[in-house]
Amino acid sequence: MTIIADSLQAIQANIHQAKLAAKRDDEVKLLAVSKAQPPEKLREAYLAGQRAFGENYVQEAISKQVQLTDCAIEWHFIGPIQSNKTQLIAQHFDWVHSVDRLKIAARLNEARPPSLAPLNVCIQINSSEEASKSGVDTASLAILAKEISAMPRLKLRGLMAIPAPSKDLTKQRAQFKIVGDAFMQLQQQGFELDTLSIGMSDDYVAAIHEGATIVRIGSTIFGARPSRQNN
Repeated sequence: MTIIADSLQAIQANIHQAKLAAKRDDEVKLLAVSKAQPPEKLREAYLAGQRAFGENYVQEAISKQVQLTDCAIEWHFIGPIQSNKTQLIAQHFDWVHSVDRLKIAARLNEARPPSLAPLNVCIQINSSEEASKSGVDTASLAILAKEISAMPRLKLRGLMAIPAPSKDLTKQRAQFKIVGDAFMQLQQQGFELDTLSIGMSDDYVAAIHEGATIVRIGSTIFGARPSRQNN
């Protein structure tokens, strides 16, 4: 086995243990965050069984997609969305985790080709209310969810958040609970949601305890990211 394969196996074992501790028997999907990683490393992970990959940079991701057309990869866009990138994102991805305003959602809906299934989207919320973080505030969440749900080329799946980093498990869980509570409130209002995209390399165990269905992990799988050119 390769180093990447070993890392994937170890993370899946940790996910399984966290689910047992949280008394959960549902699926927690591992999303391999592959931004700035060369296609060869993605292929290595794919050959080890990984199928879902998360990218932050549009042109970089499309270049990888071209080089990996023989791999049945599920592509997730997880970075901040610039208006001038919405057409490419809508055309080349299966999921978008970082929708945080109506303008972006409308542009994605308009640009999604009818030949493709509706684009799976998560609304990014700013659970820790950090000025530097993207995301809609919890007070505006239901309004945006209603607007997205009416768009025929988008399928609202759930919520995504990137809370303030902390090494303290109690603080990690408290921040993820805010997201989980918002998720349940939307479900109670009639939104058919099934995805809670929370948790990264340093806090995914806490996220699983608070209901994560997707954890986004990069460096623990691939190692440190190499430098890259902006695109």
